[in-house]
This record gives sequence, structure tokens and C-alpha cells, in this order.
Amino acid sequence: MGRYAHLAYTESVRQVQSEQGSAAAVGRRLMEGDAPEPLAADEAAFIEARDGFYLASVSETGWPYVQFKGGAPGFLHVLDERTIGYADVRGNRQYISTGNVRADGRVALFFMDYPQQRRLKIFGRASVQPLHDDPALAERLSAVRTPGQVERLMLIHVEGFNWNCPQHITPRYAKAELEAVLDPIRTRLAALEEENRRLRTRLSDHT
Repeated sequence: MGRYAHLAYTESVRQVQSEQGSAAAVGRRLMEGDAPEPLAADEAAFIEARDGFYLASVSETGWPYVQFKGGAPGFLHVLDERTIGYADVRGNRQYISTGNVRADGRVALFFMDYPQQRRLKIFGRASVQPLHDDPALAERLSAVRTPGQVERLMLIHVEGFNWNCPQHITPRYAKAELEAVLDPIRTRLAALEEENRRLRTRLSDHT
């Protein structure tokens, strides 16, 4: 988390940490060095298992913009220990994130696992790459992607990351996650209903 802390703990942040009594505890992260932090196997697996993430960019006017990007698990591709990529498809055609990245590539990403109450935060530098610049990469990023017309490739070069504590993360479940839990219950319920029907029939036959 060294690099992440160096990016996140600005002078104003350090002042508030000091006022709130957490400066010494969180400040230890600043001693871990300022080199870009590579993604390990745990981070890569977590990212590629997500069906969506939040992307924050900043405009020339200094206003932040947060966008949700979703797709089938695997639409986010960890290309190497420093690079995440995905095929960017056509949306509402406002192109706010794309425009912001063109002016300032600094971005923040939030990856959420609501059922397990896990959260991974990443600082990175995003760049837009036309599809025709690297057909092989375009094919790789399009192998699993969000449905729709692919307009460009988005690459994020990771600067630093931080695993957040589970406190205050409300568990939520996607439809597929609920189906996996409910299917055995539905099967058992159907079996019980069938057993109940047979018992009612037998009881009726003896009356």
C-alpha cells in the first residue's frame, strides 16, 4: 500500500489524520516506499471475477465524475501485473469518462464484492486505444466483454492499490448469486409439495 498511501495521503489529508489521532497509525504506510505496486494473484483473481466496477475520472474543471461499468465476469482483463484492460462499448454517447481520460489520465477504481464484504481500491492512469492500433489486443479484450458495439479499448496502468476493511459494506447479492442459493431450496420445496400431494391422495383413498 506504499504507493497508494503516497498518492492518497496529501498534505490536507495528513492534517486531518493528525487532528483525528490516526496520523501515526496510517502514516506507517508512507514508510513502505513510493514505487508503483504490482498486482498479485489475489488482486488479479478478484478483479477478473467482478461483474462491474466504479470508475472515477476528473475533468479539466476539476469536477470528479463516477461511472459504473458492468459486464459478465471476465470482461475486465488483467493483462500483466501493472495493466488492466477492457473493451469499451457504446453507451449513452455522452463520453464523459472518455473525454476526461483524454485530458487527464488519472483515475480511481472501486471493485466491490458485496456478498463477501470485500473492496479493492486502485489508483491508475488510463489511456484510450483505438481498436485498429492493436488487433490482437482488441481480440483478447473482446473475448469476454460487455454486450454492445465496441468503440475503443481502455487500458489502466496501476499505480497503487488498497484492500479496504469490510466495515459498513452492506451485503448485496446479484441474481446469479441468489439463483445458486435458491435453486436447491426450490428443488427441495418441489419435492415436499409432491410428497404432500401423494400423502393427500392416499389419505383421500382411505376415507
